[in-house]
Amino acid sequence: MQKKILLLGSGELGKEFTIAAKRLGQYVIAVDSYNDAPAQQVADEREVINMLDGNALDAIVSKHHPDLIVPEIEAIRTERFYDYEANGIQVVPSAKAANFTMNRKAIRDLAAKELGLRTAKYDYATTLDQFREAIDAIGIPCVVKPLMSSSGKGQSVVKTEADIEKAWNYAMSGTRGDLLEVIVEEFVKFESEITLLTITQKNGKTLFCPPIGHRQERGDYQESWMPHPMSEEHIKEAQEMAAKVTTALGGEGIWGVEFFLAENGVYFSELSPRPHDTGMVTLANTLPLNEFELHLRAVLGLPIPDLTLINAGASAVVLAAHEGVPKISGLAEALNEPKVDVKVFGKPVTRAYRRMAVALAWDAPGSDVKALVAKAQAVAAKIKVE
Repeated sequence: MQKKILLLGSGELGKEFTIAAKRLGQYVIAVDSYNDAPAQQVADEREVINMLDGNALDAIVSKHHPDLIVPEIEAIRTERFYDYEANGIQVVPSAKAANFTMNRKAIRDLAAKELGLRTAKYDYATTLDQFREAIDAIGIPCVVKPLMSSSGKGQSVVKTEADIEKAWNYAMSGTRGDLLEVIVEEFVKFESEITLLTITQKNGKTLFCPPIGHRQERGDYQESWMPHPMSEEHIKEAQEMAAKVTTALGGEGIWGVEFFLAENGVYFSELSPRPHDTGMVTLANTLPLNEFELHLRAVLGLPIPDLTLINAGASAVVLAAHEGVPKISGLAEALNEPKVDVKVFGKPVTRAYRRMAVALAWDAPGSDVKALVAKAQAVAAKIKVE
């Protein structure tokens, strides 16, 4: 049952998905805006286009006639997906899901206004004057995000009046695509942030992985761990919210559903219709299948095993400090102890704070996840990006 998969976006998440696909005999065309992106290094074919150019996207689809289109990034002319879907191409998880989740306005309004999920208060702005008005309405401190961005780009916290213009300019510089609009969110006093990996299936029930805790800097994750300690009440609340929003969007695949955990309960934050960066912790042998293998099985309609935790695990990112051509060193020292691993992404160029690799650590269920995070951090610190 070989399928031809058109992968739109070929970063580290796309690379692991491609590896999973190749292990089950699938055919992958990896697309990105630059050559030799990580997934292109392991795919059957590659294409380099601007995915915000609808005509270029149409041309690639017409050229390859894929069975499936799997988006990995936000900056895609996703409105074209409706036509592809109407012509019999399976869009993962669905054309509606891809369009709604590529834009924070669509997904937040769906969650808060249509589904009634608990979220932080929020407002939108397309000009600096509107931005100031939104901040007046929401209050300081508040969180600012471009409506379309990834890996935390353009996100910041406004703590004083002096931060307002700087936050606006930073958001504009971090936006992806041509959507110049921001969301201003109430700053929720949360105890922790989690990702709930949620798997929707064509002919099976919705499945949930154990919750993943994570820590962010500059809007981008630095460490993640599985499982994150939560009460059964809060886990059930998060699962119910995740099931509602994924059902409303439709389709099959894995979703990274993000929540804030606060004293008064769980707040829906964001959702990604694909493997999540914090979910790289599943590469640390935490589950029978990692998140990329789960995504593939769901989109191909293959059976998924019980998702009982096998190991507790942690991940820590390895970042570049400067722009240039990377040289990775320190692997022998980093791997010189049991129950650790390193995945090097193979990105051809670096820039400040760009993720270049991830360190992993694991141990038996019930192990201290804080200790595993410290272990993963220690492994990551031994990897040098020069």
